[in-house]
Amino acid sequence: MRLLGLVGLLAALVIVGLLAKTSLRGTRPVLPSAAVVVPGTPPAVPASSVRAQAQQMQQQVQQALDAAMQQSARSVPDDAR
Repeated sequence: MRLLGLVGLLAALVIVGLLAKTSLRGTRPVLPSAAVVVPGTPPAVPASSVRAQAQQMQQQVQQALDAAMQQSARSVPDDAR
């Protein structure tokens, strides 16, 4: 009985190991150019450092927020303000 339990435990361990190996192999790094795309802005040039990438993303988010605020300010009637 113990031998059967040990064989089942080893089989489960092999299956879990194979699943973990295939799931880790299937991951891909995310490209920074696919991060945030704001309509009306030029495509992003790949940054050479993490700091430059962070600054670029901050600028893109700021531009997106500015555009959204301008659109919402235009769509609100004067009575609602």
